[in-house]
Amino acid sequence: MKPDIVLAGVLAKKHTFTLPLNYQHPIAEQIKVFARELCSTENKDKKLPYLVFFQGGPGFAAMRPASNSGWIRRALKEFRVLLLDQRGTGLSTPVNYQSLKHLTPIEQAQYLSHFRADNIIRDAEAIRAQLCPADKWAILGQSFGGFCVLHYLSAAPKGVSEAYITGGIPSLTRSSDEVYQATYHRVLAKNHAFFQRFHDAQHLVTRLAKHLIDNEVYLATGERLTVEMLQLLGINLGMEQGPESVYYLLEQALINTPSGIEVNPLFLNHFCQLLDYNTNPIFALLHEAIYCQQSASQWAAHRVRQAFPAFNYQVGKPFLFTGEMIYPWMFDQFSHLRPLKAAAEILASKSDWPVLYHLEQLTQNRVPVAAAIYSEDMFVEMQYSLESAQQIGQLKYWLTSEYEHNGIRMDGERILDKLISLNRGELLR
Repeated sequence: MKPDIVLAGVLAKKHTFTLPLNYQHPIAEQIKVFARELCSTENKDKKLPYLVFFQGGPGFAAMRPASNSGWIRRALKEFRVLLLDQRGTGLSTPVNYQSLKHLTPIEQAQYLSHFRADNIIRDAEAIRAQLCPADKWAILGQSFGGFCVLHYLSAAPKGVSEAYITGGIPSLTRSSDEVYQATYHRVLAKNHAFFQRFHDAQHLVTRLAKHLIDNEVYLATGERLTVEMLQLLGINLGMEQGPESVYYLLEQALINTPSGIEVNPLFLNHFCQLLDYNTNPIFALLHEAIYCQQSASQWAAHRVRQAFPAFNYQVGKPFLFTGEMIYPWMFDQFSHLRPLKAAAEILASKSDWPVLYHLEQLTQNRVPVAAAIYSEDMFVEMQYSLESAQQIGQLKYWLTSEYEHNGIRMDGERILDKLISLNRGELLR
């Protein structure tokens, strides 16, 4: 392997593939899809199978590794790792308001309709046909990456030798409304735990919310900071070390100045770093679509919220954070989403999304699958994951309360090692 980058204990090689935007019309518009191949220095001359990593999201690029550590270190003992920038992310023909500005809203929506798990897996199979056509490869999915893994097992299982999922077994049949009903209950529980743990957090955040109502406050990115935006910080309550990040930010939110109480510029800068809607628009545009199979989402999170009025903040009432929900007003308030508002409306009304999970195929699945299910997961409902696990052949799972949704970032080496042991019938370590 001739590397493009040498890291601590890792050789990295860049791959760029030219692939169809629409596989129904393969000689029409083309896009670039990027993947980074990793190999440990001690295995550089060995022929090892690939392990392909599918990132969470949708709409996020694969990690940029700095060293041989975490789950990558465990994987590199027996695999070459392929970190895939899913179409539209990272170095894979990025999607953003600038790249789409030459298209009409209808054309934007048509273009974006090709960026769900089905086409991500078509890309993966096209890449396998170029890198190792005679060989199967292993796959690993985190969060939305797990959704991609299950589509892979539905649509192209002959290309897969073994599969791993962390925090990403979706419901195979439930509607987006059902998903968000469960998610709001989880978010309520995370709010309760957060405000019980940090005793002055409710005071800090309600004081800040009142200041935002009484004053025009602008983020470092230029948008006015609203109470609804502030509530979005709750997406971090379901992450490892996320509650701590939110609390420490709230501690520094308001400062005394000679002209009175002001919002700390540090807060306004760091707030933008904790939310990804401006930088990763696919997440906002297609998040609800990942749950849609021959149905429209119709802004499911926004509609279902009406059954949970406690999330509609009023001065004098307790403040609640929201979670991983997308709302139509975000396309008015976030500057990089505004130019895509009309396309977002079209996508929310789209009812002919293809089926993602073929139940008969998954029931008969023969590819070994090992999954970590996190019992306190705020993003992927545990009961739905367990329900799906019973419908998938050859799937073994490890149910644990040790980790939050992004546990693989914090203790990935241990988690992947357990899943590999589980898949191969070894004693769990």
